[in-house]
Amino acid sequence: MSRFFATGSDSESEESSSADEITPKKRIVCCPLRFRFEELTNIIKTIRNAMKIRDMSKCLEEFEQLYRAFLKSKTIVDKEGVPQFYIRLLADLEDYLNQLWEDKEGKKKMNKNNAKALSTLRQKIRKYNKDFETEISSYKEVLNCSPNESESEGDEESEDWGSDSVDSGGESEDNEGEAASLAVVFLKKYVFFNLEHKKMEQVDEEADEEGEGEEGGWEKVKGGVPLVKEKPKMFAKGTEINNAVVIKKLNEILQARGKKGTDRSAQIELLHALAGISNENNLGEGILVKIKFNIIASLYDYNTNLAAFMKAEMWKKCLECIDELLDILFENSNMFIGENIAEDSENLAISDQPFRVRGCILTLVERMDEEFTKIMQNTDPHSQEYVDNLKDEGRVCGIIDRLLQYLESKGSTEEVCRVYLRRIMHTYYKFDYKAHRRSLGLQGETKSEQDQEESEGEDSAIIMDRLCKFIYAKDRTDRIRTCAILCHIYHHALHSRWYQARDLMLMSHLQDNIQHADPPVQILYNRTMVQLGICAFRRGMIKDAHNALLDIQSSGRAKELLGQGLLMRNMQERNAEQEKIEKRRQVPFHMHINLELLECVYLVSAMLLEIPYMAAHEFDARRRMISKQFHHQLRVGERQPLLGPPESMREHVVAASKAMKMGDWKTCHSFIINEKMNSKVWDLFPEAQRVREMLVRKIQEESLRTYLFTYSSVYDSISMETLSEMFELELPTVHSIISKMIINEELMASLDQPTQTVVMHRTEPTSLQNMTLQLAEKLGGLVENNERVFDLKQGVYGGYFNRGTRTRPRNLIKDHFQIKINCIINVVFS
Repeated sequence: MSRFFATGSDSESEESSSADEITPKKRIVCCPLRFRFEELTNIIKTIRNAMKIRDMSKCLEEFEQLYRAFLKSKTIVDKEGVPQFYIRLLADLEDYLNQLWEDKEGKKKMNKNNAKALSTLRQKIRKYNKDFETEISSYKEVLNCSPNESESEGDEESEDWGSDSVDSGGESEDNEGEAASLAVVFLKKYVFFNLEHKKMEQVDEEADEEGEGEEGGWEKVKGGVPLVKEKPKMFAKGTEINNAVVIKKLNEILQARGKKGTDRSAQIELLHALAGISNENNLGEGILVKIKFNIIASLYDYNTNLAAFMKAEMWKKCLECIDELLDILFENSNMFIGENIAEDSENLAISDQPFRVRGCILTLVERMDEEFTKIMQNTDPHSQEYVDNLKDEGRVCGIIDRLLQYLESKGSTEEVCRVYLRRIMHTYYKFDYKAHRRSLGLQGETKSEQDQEESEGEDSAIIMDRLCKFIYAKDRTDRIRTCAILCHIYHHALHSRWYQARDLMLMSHLQDNIQHADPPVQILYNRTMVQLGICAFRRGMIKDAHNALLDIQSSGRAKELLGQGLLMRNMQERNAEQEKIEKRRQVPFHMHINLELLECVYLVSAMLLEIPYMAAHEFDARRRMISKQFHHQLRVGERQPLLGPPESMREHVVAASKAMKMGDWKTCHSFIINEKMNSKVWDLFPEAQRVREMLVRKIQEESLRTYLFTYSSVYDSISMETLSEMFELELPTVHSIISKMIINEELMASLDQPTQTVVMHRTEPTSLQNMTLQLAEKLGGLVENNERVFDLKQGVYGGYFNRGTRTRPRNLIKDHFQIKINCIINVVFS
């Protein structure tokens, strides 16, 4: 027995002197975990003492030491698991810091160092505890399931380390003289959170449960001094509830709005409670409307970060509050609301005069619409959650329609234009089958179906026409009118009304100054031009489609220009702040234009234009490319060492182009229209079959033109009936195509009407002659370049300073080259 606990005579102490020398060594061998974690427990004690006196600087300093000590003990932790006392401290410290953070009065009394340390430590513990989320949650579950055990001891780690309780005087007195229980006092209760199995494991089930149930003992207080304040009562007992009292309380609540550290959820609850009290005491609709305005504003202010979006709970509350507010406004037609009403001129009390409330319902609805867009931007588009959130668009449109009905009678022209634009922005990108069928003359519909459609009300085309024309006539701001025009063009193009869309775009002259507009309007312009090009393609106007899509596709940034995502760039071109701004401009997924469809439409249009042009100007050295992107895809296809069957959309277009270049329209058709291309592209069009039929006809016609350009030199004459059979075209169509080629001087031939034959004039140079002309042109350029270089070396150019002198040797060289070139040309063309 140790001398510290010895109570016997001197002889007994002498006899035990030899045992004293051996005892420490035995302790080291028997309790290795105690020495492993002794440093941790000492630091934890210091942290808990600092927590009691609210010394945040000390807490921060000791927490950093605890982190380093824990890293040193990593070997034993990996083997045995994370001890419970460590998890307990992390959980208690985080709760304690959160309580301190919510105690506004206590924070104000802190000195500067403690306040700064509190903020720093709170951030560190939140970040550090993410690595122990499972263990902390398991600890709290056990703590909640067995409250008696958790309250049986003090706030020290006596639950885990029995020796910690020895330091307290009370327990040492209770245990004094009980030599038999000394082993129990020093017996440790090790509880670990196993990192692999993620469950609690108790090594020794024996625990020191002394002190439980004793009266007058220490009360367990989790995390130190309790700091949770009770919710303040709304009004004192016996207070008369009237307008003045409620307005005073409302102003008290609003004074904390926007301040740092304000509990926003509690503020919203207080405002809801105040609205309930106002209803119970029948204080009138005026004060209720004012409270509703502030509730909705508080819901919008809940997220301080502009990029953050509303949570589902807050979003539902917002929609409900706006609906309730509109109900009150419709029921009280004598109520006036507006931003121009000063607070001192408000009339919120029930009287003969109409209510006057300061507020703008239009601003609240516009902000609601923006929040809906942010919710859709920040939701995974391939999840069921996105579909559920998208269902709220009907409710959003319903609120906008109700607001529109209210403002049409009480709002100004500017406000009506703003809400009209909001309604347009929720309509312009949606394909309306009813409007589309009606534009086609209601083909294939029975009379009952027509009557049913008429009973359903206006279709989107009529709605868009009415709303946009009102803005054209009444709006005084360029931005709203520009957005309305672009949406109107987009809607026309989406429903294949090509001529209306094209004429509106040309008359608006938006393409002249769109570069000066703000980025969202430029994105809308790009979307409109793309939809215009796709519309032209569906109508068979290939050249117009190519011209409309050229700028977007040639940039290589179609995804970014359409607001459908960001491309990877260097940090020098776009910093983090700019990236956040650009992400907020992105279009929600349900409004996206299919980029693969867009690229396929562009490449097919380029193929139908470029292949005949290449065949007509095969030996023209000054030939210009119509589409650089299309030529790039052709070069990529030519560089492939092994040509297999096409897989991607681009490979299909390249393979089709090679077939068309040979005049093989059937092979070209099989590469462009097949099951794979149908599923990827063509089936995405509203009238897929009509698009496929148009494509087949265009491929046949352009293949015929390519065939005549390529093989006209080997024919003396060819029958149009033969061409009609080869390309499966009607004879009048073949006649029309060849006539246009002859008129445009693309084909040197004439038509023999009685025999329906194309007679070739054979005036086009052969391939050898074309190559000779190219050689002569290149040699002439070589001579000119040689002369310029020689003149630069001599300091003269063109012989200006050598007039009257003898002929220079280089002129003889030039003449010699010219004679040779002329001889070659004469021989080839003779």
